[in-house]
Amino acid sequence: MFNFYAGPAGLPRPVADRIQRELSDFQGTGMSIMEISHRAPQVEWLLADTAARTQRLLRLDESYEVLLLQGGGSMQFAMVPMNFSAPGEPVDYIDTGYWAGRSIKDPRLLGRDVALAGSSADRGYTYVPPPESIRVRPNARYLHLVTNNTVEGTQFHRPPRAAVPIIADMSSDLMSDVFDPDAYHLAYAHAQKNIGIAGVTLVVVRRSMLERIEAELPAVLDYRVHSAHRSNFHTPPTFAIYVSWLMLGWLADEIGGLAAMGAINRRKAQILYDYLDGSSCYRAVAEPASRSLTNVVFTLPTPELTRRFLDEAEDAGFVGLAGHRTVGGCRASLFNGVTVESVRRLVDFMHDFERGVSSLSPTASRRLDTGERSPR
Repeated sequence: MFNFYAGPAGLPRPVADRIQRELSDFQGTGMSIMEISHRAPQVEWLLADTAARTQRLLRLDESYEVLLLQGGGSMQFAMVPMNFSAPGEPVDYIDTGYWAGRSIKDPRLLGRDVALAGSSADRGYTYVPPPESIRVRPNARYLHLVTNNTVEGTQFHRPPRAAVPIIADMSSDLMSDVFDPDAYHLAYAHAQKNIGIAGVTLVVVRRSMLERIEAELPAVLDYRVHSAHRSNFHTPPTFAIYVSWLMLGWLADEIGGLAAMGAINRRKAQILYDYLDGSSCYRAVAEPASRSLTNVVFTLPTPELTRRFLDEAEDAGFVGLAGHRTVGGCRASLFNGVTVESVRRLVDFMHDFERGVSSLSPTASRRLDTGERSPR
């Protein structure tokens, strides 16, 4: 089975195998990590070492703190404005598609003065605004962006610069390549893409940002509380954190760090995009300069052909290739757990499928011959 789901995503085989081996005995305790109290020394060590592994992989200095939270990226949509702004204060966002749009709803609901510093809606979210085109209000409390857009298949390859704190939803590309600590004041990622399974959200935050928080907040929504309790304020998702701990170890010890992982991920994307660009059957949706390295979104000439492709792909063992429900089409997600060989096998299947176009309907055949495209 070749897993191209957009999340939860596949785990590397060595990580999945180790989970199976240790499922009933975590580090000689005779108990599963799922059974051990979150106040036990083994779990306190696991929390601390997961944060330490994150610090090392991202090359963070002591000015940064790592938090292991719950609620996914969606919880962060509310926590960010609640912690770093007050009702009526200006906060700036970049609109690049579905998840960026979701992130904008909560600050508006909370009464913030929300403005768009940039948007790619004018061309159907097929690109991300160039960093130099982004206009941030000088009095904005922060600028928020989604670095990789899983639905649209676009990605910022250069972070924007601003005179205000920059906050990034990196749920689908954190730990996929080298990280620039100077680019962001806070970055967050739910783990089920590149660094584990659903249940834990990794937050990297500058300590100076925690000092900016002034509001009285519900404890579970206050970054300061989680920092003071070392991510153990309330029962943490211990099994999900354990899987992330394994993933971080795999990245460091078996892959060789984020530079090596980034080279692998770029190779996977190149193999697939090169094929798409040379095909008369498939079309990559995102504009070339903004193409995502982790979510390759593509279309076929007709809805009927798309359904046939997806059905035959699943029969051949390629799962998770359907596009997001809001846009349709197809999507191959190339997260860290996807191997180069899996991408090669997918391209082989796509090539074989394309060779079978002689059996297409006359309308679809005409669209292939002329390059005409059906609507997204």
